[in-house]
Amino acid sequence: MQRMTGLDAGFLHMETRTLHMHTLKIAIVDPSTVPGGYTFAKVKDVLGARLHLLPPFRRRVVPVPLNLHHPVWIEDPDFHLDGHLRRIGCPAPGGMDELAEVISDIAGRPLDRARPLWELWVVENLEGGNVAFVAKIHHALADGVAAAAMLMNVLETDPDAGPPPAVEWRGEPVPSRVVLVLDALRDWVRGILDLPSLLARTAAGLRRMRRARRESDVATPLPFGGPKVRFNTSLTPNRRYVMTSLSLDDVKRVKDGFGVTINDVVLAACGGGLRRYLERHDLLPDRSLIAGVPVALAEHGERLEGNRVSNLFTTLRTDLADPVERLVSIHDVTAQAKVVHQALGAETLADWSDMTPAGPFALFMRFYSRAALAGHHRPPINCVVSNVPGPREPLYVAGARLLAIYSMGPILEGIGLNVTVWSYLDAVNFGIVACPEHVPDLWDLCADIRDELDALTKAAAGRA
Repeated sequence: MQRMTGLDAGFLHMETRTLHMHTLKIAIVDPSTVPGGYTFAKVKDVLGARLHLLPPFRRRVVPVPLNLHHPVWIEDPDFHLDGHLRRIGCPAPGGMDELAEVISDIAGRPLDRARPLWELWVVENLEGGNVAFVAKIHHALADGVAAAAMLMNVLETDPDAGPPPAVEWRGEPVPSRVVLVLDALRDWVRGILDLPSLLARTAAGLRRMRRARRESDVATPLPFGGPKVRFNTSLTPNRRYVMTSLSLDDVKRVKDGFGVTINDVVLAACGGGLRRYLERHDLLPDRSLIAGVPVALAEHGERLEGNRVSNLFTTLRTDLADPVERLVSIHDVTAQAKVVHQALGAETLADWSDMTPAGPFALFMRFYSRAALAGHHRPPINCVVSNVPGPREPLYVAGARLLAIYSMGPILEGIGLNVTVWSYLDAVNFGIVACPEHVPDLWDLCADIRDELDALTKAAAGRA
């Protein structure tokens, strides 16, 4: 039995009928090289042989009576692999458009909390005989860094690698209500004893943050300081997911040409793409959109579970028409946003989330969602843009070559657009999600992002 951290539990507490807090990891593989040929039965065998390499996949949530504290994880005594595997065929002709429709449907269904919080959907009948594995994983289990580490744990660089050594594991008994309550009270006492220290650290961080903002010539955005656009409203239960791939070489040319980072280029492509999209619909606001950028906290060693992430706020400079000016400004603001974020203390949010009362927070989120309050005020930020570096060498699973990796992060009440980027080999893969009622033409945004990178690539070539 293990107490959930405040960050992990927060993703559970904030979930509602319309706000789904799972993520998706999409792997497209070529099964033609699988020894003996591909079958769905082999998928089950391969996953079962590697389950010990995915510890969060065996754990389920046990809530504390009366929500006295955050839930606990236990090794599920009733775990059955069949309860997590799904098989589906992709509609003809099995291209990316059809696959995205299947993924959109999967994304719109919440996970069953009576089981470990994940599912694996096997999507067959893709073009060229390829197969897609769509892993639906609750954010309480893992952030992007931990999910990437889990993925690497089940993939190999050698197509002829055999299965890993088998490891036996067992479930554990569900703790009694008395044990759950006593442990919750004990952990609350520990938290209260640490409260004076947390208050002192937070006050010191706020002073450092104010000083960093005051001494800088570059202004960083504050929450609720941006405009409100069509996807900054209350969510519906439905999801529309689309994906596109950009050239990593092009991204690097822009990075080197202008002396910025890969993340700056990703943000600039998103900012320019959103400007093009909003301008075409006559919805472009005067003020720039603000993006939340997840930032992994420093860790020692590999991490396969949980959330060790904070967020910084930066601009997308959708108010600038010139792509190069936009890129340079995003670079300057994001660099200063990192300074402000570090001044406050990357662990501050995580520390305070441990102190958040579970019951009241969950009740508030249900009321906030049911009353559609997000549609009546400015959003804290306009969208989320997440960038996770991926592997640069070909990977295999049970002999099948991995062709591409995509990801999907959650959208939130009032923050109804998420762009999650994973790189693999020579591609930078964008996964974009929104409610179809708010952004019915989400594929157009993919084209706009591609056009923006083309403009930046041409500008970089002109400087060579």
